[in-house]
Amino acid sequence: MAMDLVLASSSRYRRAQLASLGLQVEYAAPDIDESQLPGEKPADMARRLARSKAQVIAALRPMAVIIAADQVACVGNRILSKPGSLAAQRQQLADSGAQELHFYTALAVCRAADARFDEHLDVTCCRMRALTAADIDRYVAAEPAIDCAGGFKVEGLGILLFERIDSSDPTALIGLPLIAVGRLLRQYGWELP
Repeated sequence: MAMDLVLASSSRYRRAQLASLGLQVEYAAPDIDESQLPGEKPADMARRLARSKAQVIAALRPMAVIIAADQVACVGNRILSKPGSLAAQRQQLADSGAQELHFYTALAVCRAADARFDEHLDVTCCRMRALTAADIDRYVAAEPAIDCAGGFKVEGLGILLFERIDSSDPTALIGLPLIAVGRLLRQYGWELP
């Protein structure tokens, strides 16, 4: 039986990641409050948001397999949001220089018709190198990543900002852990390499 696959996201980065796998995917952006709850840890926040996104779209499309993800980035206890402007991107990079950043990328895959729900969490630890103001200016001019948590694109020039990146799935840092996506979709019946 063929099943529809729906990505519960408006992220062009996650769309591109799924397109790279050759999957036929529909897209639906869930409308949820993405605010952090009082006392909520970053990993728990990422899991809750991915789960909520999946549940909202699954209620609308119960026969489809829903893929949802969320990523929460932090330096110490401070959550890094999407900068939204070049000035904010510069500031985020300046604040993150010579620091260790953690990215919690949560994945939820479900199909309401079967009452199936699966989750995965990938933790990526990044050590940013010390950055000068000139380094930051050059990077921001070359790659304005104002729509990316942390203010960089690791799949682009942003990789040059780091001393090391430790992860069990390097695609998770882009926004969707494709190793886990493949594993879960195979469990739902997709024939993938």
